[in-house]
Amino acid sequence: MRILVVSDAWFPQVNGVVRTLDTLRAELEKAGHEVVLVTPDCFRSVPCPTYPEIRLALKPGRRLARMVEAAQPCAIHIATEGPLGWAARRYCLKRRVPFTTAYHTKFPEYIQARFRVPLPLSYAVMRRFHGKSSRIMVATQGIEDELARRGFGNIGRWSRGVDTELFRPRPEARGEDGPFAALPRPVFLYVGRVAVEKNIQAFLDLDLPGSKVVVGDGPLLEDLRRRHPGVTFAGARFGEDLATHYAAADCFVFPSRTDTFGLVLLEALASGLPVAAYPVPGPLDVVGGSAAGVLSEDLQGAALAALAIPAETARAHALTFSWAACTAQFLDNLRPFPVGRLSAA
Repeated sequence: MRILVVSDAWFPQVNGVVRTLDTLRAELEKAGHEVVLVTPDCFRSVPCPTYPEIRLALKPGRRLARMVEAAQPCAIHIATEGPLGWAARRYCLKRRVPFTTAYHTKFPEYIQARFRVPLPLSYAVMRRFHGKSSRIMVATQGIEDELARRGFGNIGRWSRGVDTELFRPRPEARGEDGPFAALPRPVFLYVGRVAVEKNIQAFLDLDLPGSKVVVGDGPLLEDLRRRHPGVTFAGARFGEDLATHYAAADCFVFPSRTDTFGLVLLEALASGLPVAAYPVPGPLDVVGGSAAGVLSEDLQGAALAALAIPAETARAHALTFSWAACTAQFLDNLRPFPVGRLSAA
């Protein structure tokens, strides 16, 4: 099957959405499907205000239509609610072809945190965007329940997986050649965007023994680096380097209250790193009642308690998440139509 995926989030931007879509593409191709991506690098674009690394496509409608018709896909999936997502939605509605969407990001909460836009207004826009979707794919039961309470319907599950070969315990990472060899133990680690919506300040304000390390880039990086000289800001890390940083730490602290899943939670657990987080959607669905982490409104107490969790327990829980199962869910949620349907529309 030829599947067309439209996403406003793509490389060189690196986040959970991009990594999920890139892995999905690889898994679909491994299963014999063809994936056509429509992303901002195919269009003239401008930097997103406050997030210059995010590119926003300019007037993508006509070019997007030509790309879709040239691809002649069997199914169309719209991954994001940006300019490309809205243009793809208009295209599908005009031609009366089915499409699916995904709710990767709690944009209303992000927009409220950055611009003070009221949540009811933002959720009304989100309901309009997803309202004509044949299936809204969400990663967790918690997000499904939350969207249902806010008036969304036609929701289907699309979970996440983790590369357990890349992200694994590495005893050598904790040795004298490891990235944190010079830091006092224990090492409490945060990995993710350094941005206000990630609630990173809650982690930085904790009174914890040992060291705090932040891995990631974002608009707050330089400001926080100046304000917290005692914290190690390691910048963005990728691949083996990122995996080594996970494996070298003692506890993963996840302060976000707005993530729909939190792929970094799985990466940490797969690396043998216990998790401390708030009991909110995302951590509740990934960690839940397992013994792999501690969820509490007292994030400091959770971080200290998580130090007692064995690496083997964290790793074992991560092994229950599979990209193969995630890809099968995605395929089940699609609404295919006959090849050539777009030509006839």
